[in-house]
This record gives sequence, C-alpha cells and structure tokens, in this order.
Amino acid sequence: MSYEVSGKVKDLLAKIVALDEVQNALKFIEEDAQNTLEEQIALCKIEAPTFQEAERAEAYKKILEGLGLSNPHLDRLGNAVATMKGAGNGPKVLNEAHLDTVFPIGSVKEVKVEDGTVHAPGIVDDTRGLVVATSTVRAFNHSGIKTKGDIVFAGIVEEEGMGGLGGMRKYLDDNPDFEASISIDGSDPYGIIYEATGMRTCEVNFYGIGGHAYGAFGKMANPLHAASRAVAKIADFKVPDEPKTTFCVSNFHAGNDAGIHAIVPKATIKFNYRSNSMDELNKLTTMIDKACKEACDEETARWGMDTITYDMKYLVDVPAGTQDTHAPIVESLVAIIEHMKYEPFWIRGGSTNANNAIAKGIPAVCIGIGKTDNKVHTLDEVFYTKNAHHLVQVNFLLALMLVGIEGKTESVLKL
Repeated sequence: MSYEVSGKVKDLLAKIVALDEVQNALKFIEEDAQNTLEEQIALCKIEAPTFQEAERAEAYKKILEGLGLSNPHLDRLGNAVATMKGAGNGPKVLNEAHLDTVFPIGSVKEVKVEDGTVHAPGIVDDTRGLVVATSTVRAFNHSGIKTKGDIVFAGIVEEEGMGGLGGMRKYLDDNPDFEASISIDGSDPYGIIYEATGMRTCEVNFYGIGGHAYGAFGKMANPLHAASRAVAKIADFKVPDEPKTTFCVSNFHAGNDAGIHAIVPKATIKFNYRSNSMDELNKLTTMIDKACKEACDEETARWGMDTITYDMKYLVDVPAGTQDTHAPIVESLVAIIEHMKYEPFWIRGGSTNANNAIAKGIPAVCIGIGKTDNKVHTLDEVFYTKNAHHLVQVNFLLALMLVGIEGKTESVLKL
C-alpha cells in the first residue's frame, strides 16, 4: 500500500535515534541476543497450555523481578506484571506478550538448536514475545534512559484457543488507564497489525424428549434433525468480502454408539465466526439465532408432537475494531521499520491481544507476526536466530516513541 509517514513522526524518530544513549542501547540489544535466546529456551521448557500458565508466570515474574522493575507480581488473573517507572509526566504504556501456548503438557520433549535454528513447540508463539520484552528492559537498564511515562511489562494469560484473548480483556478491564499498548506475538520485525478481527465461538444445544428410534418414531421431534436444519441454513449464509467476514460450523455432536438406535434428547453444534466489522459480526449473530429458531420451529412442526427448544452459549467473544492508518502509533511503527531498512508488512485484521486495546479505543499495535513460516501451532515449530534482535530493537524504539524521554523528547501521542 502507498503510505507516507508525517514529517513530525519522522523528525521525532530521527531525534531519538541520534541520541548516544539510544545508539548504545541498540548496540546492547544485538550483544544481548545470545542471553535472550537462552532465556527463551528456558521459558519454552516450562510448558504453559491455556489455563495452565501458573508455573511459567511465576518464572517470568522472577525474571522481571531480577531486572529491577517496580512491583513485580502476579495479579488476580495470573498475569506476571512489573513496571518501569518514568518521571511521571508521560503516557502509561503497556508492553505485553502472552504466556500460553497451544500445546498440551508433554509436547516439549526437547529444545533442539542446530544451524541457526531452534526447534520446539511454542518456541516462537509466544515465548519469543516474552523475551523480546525482557531484552528491551535490559536495554533500558544498560542505557540509563529515563522515560517520561511508565512502561508496564506483562506476561498475559489466556490468549490462545478457548482463552479467546480473555486474559488481555480482563487485564484492561482491571487497568483502564493505559494510553497505548504494544503486543508482541512472534519474531518478525516488519509486521504491522493495527486492526482487530472480531471473533465469536458459540455452542448451541438443541433439546427434545428422546426415545427409541423405531418405537418412538413419529411420536416426537428429533433435536439432531433440528441441529442439521440449522447447519444447512448457516451453510447458505452470504457474507461480505470486505470487511472480511467468515463463518465455520466446526463441531457437531449427538448421541453415542451405545444408543445408536435412539432418538437423542440433545444435539450440539459449535461454530466460529469472525469479521473486521462489529456491525457484520452482530449481523451474523442475529442470523445464526434466527436460523436456530427456524430450525427448531420447522422440526417441531414436522411432527407436531412436542417442541424442540435450544439455548446458545458464547465460549469466546472478541471485539472487532480498527484505528486510522495514520494514527501516531501506526506511523511510528512504520517509520521504525523503514529506518531499519525493512519494508513494512501490513496485515489486515487479526486476532491478537491488541484486539481488546483497539476495541477500547487505546492506540495499539501487534508486532512480531510477519511472512516467516515458523510453523507455529505445530509440533515442528521453529525459530530462526539470524537477526532476531531486530524485533527487540523495533520494540525498544516504539516504546521510546510512545513514552517519551525525560528532558529530551516528547511522546508521539502528544505531538
């Protein structure tokens, strides 16, 4: 896409990178790469499936504590949190990565390092994000830079799967005073996510009387047939290409082999639908509810003997949202990526921890997701060590742009 960063943002970045202490910090980040990798490997060995992040959270809290940050603690949700205090006259900025991975306990048999690559489930998503943040803290400590505002560093729970980005949502509910947020998710230095794809995962249960497949035939409606009618209706939905909107019936269950000759008393469907527009997401919610009601009514009318009912439960509910492509945080990220001689890689939409910040109107981006095939969410996940420190440098510079340097630069949010 054609994009031009404003002069004021370019000038601010130029002023920051011209500072000796910033150059020293950037050099330190490169020198810190091996230490960061060792920390990454150690954390990867502490497996952390969604809802089972406690051990890794405790380990991460100890790392933050060792870095001399203020008030390192586990909050009520299990997030590991600590603050780098500023002078008190700048924005409060969140710098976070998620603690959980998609793999069950026992998946990480070993962490294998060979030829500049590291092999292990979860080595990138999002163990790398966690250590990008800690290397950033070490760079601040090394440089002696005093920021204007506070930077809160956090390892957040419940991002993946059925966590549904819920850890970040609840954390922001508890801490509504952030003025900007950087989410780190991955290892690439040139990806830009500035939009939030809304997502809902829903379970619908259909209920009837249940009975013998032969003896009760014609005497009752079948909830499994009602569920099938609903799925057929959902399959015929038309959704827009722009804003991108999707739907998928992903699970269908009723009965068991022991009751193979029975009319089931209950049938369940689960489905996931997404959109980059809250309006479209809400439209789909209405359409799905209507399809389920019609399916129950049609199955009930077909037999006229009893009534099929249904209920709907949302397992995941992530808001959609966007912000101007020329919001200061977005322009700052583009300017930094270009300064580092990369071409920005724009990602439309996305389901990341940035979603909840964006939906709340907090300037936010997610960095780290790019074009590299790290085979994330597979047992063959791989991390490439070459120039891996570049993402740390991006994170460090973006934090400086947002929070300001005491006595030297203002926050980009205040320009």
